[in-house]
Amino acid sequence: MLEKTLVKSRQSVVAFLFLFLSASPSLFAQGSGNTAAGDLPPAEVNRIITAFTQKEGQFRRALNQYSFKRDAIIQSLGMGGQVTGEYHRVSYFTFDDQGNRYEKISYFPMPSFQSVTQEDIDDLGGIEPFALEPSKTSQYDFRYVGKEKIDELNLYVFDVSPKVMPDPKKSKERRFTGRVWVDDQDLQIVKTKGKGVPETKKNKFPTVETYREHIDGRYWFPTYSYADEELVFDSGDTLHVRMKVKYSDFEPARATVKVIEVDEADTQKKEAKPPAKPIKP
Repeated sequence: MLEKTLVKSRQSVVAFLFLFLSASPSLFAQGSGNTAAGDLPPAEVNRIITAFTQKEGQFRRALNQYSFKRDAIIQSLGMGGQVTGEYHRVSYFTFDDQGNRYEKISYFPMPSFQSVTQEDIDDLGGIEPFALEPSKTSQYDFRYVGKEKIDELNLYVFDVSPKVMPDPKKSKERRFTGRVWVDDQDLQIVKTKGKGVPETKKNKFPTVETYREHIDGRYWFPTYSYADEELVFDSGDTLHVRMKVKYSDFEPARATVKVIEVDEADTQKKEAKPPAKPIKP
């Protein structure tokens, strides 16, 4: 969250960065009747939403089986776009069988942008920021906008908004409001553009655009997120924030640990057969 005061600011700028929406078959009838933009009947719109939200659950589980690299740069900008503060962190992430995340930091110079909090960093990497949460699907409304072509992809476009805005005084829960693009062949989300809500007098959030790429011919994983926006607070203060986050080097990798007794280990060694000799031509 971004919090700015006249004397000292707590500019928590990326807690929302990869906060994506979720969807629900039970709410598809709402907001899906507008088919003029794409000439799709409500039943077809409902089918598409059902498909891509279910695949988000599959994607969420699949990411548990991949390691990846994250390169995150968060900057505050002054007059003329001059960088006045920077937080740069490069890490590698792996997951164990229980979905626990492990981070190995490879590059992390002393930040000159001191207001990035641990909560922000936690929200940058891993399963939770990447995927839609199927368990929260009933909290959103969807409106079919139409079709759009990006590069060689034909995409369905949906606007997304929370049914009920969380009360920031009672809960720290954040939700997504914005737009998503869904591939018309795989029926998976390939792009999102939106922001975390709710906002308050002291907390404002920029709009983040996230692109996904086809990994291993099956899943569309987020690989690049970008935001560049001047936030205006109710006090009249402004804060220009720019963020660039790249995800790369996706590889199937799971850390599996097996604990065995010493006697069992000796038995396994005795029973192990020597490798077969290669057949000579």
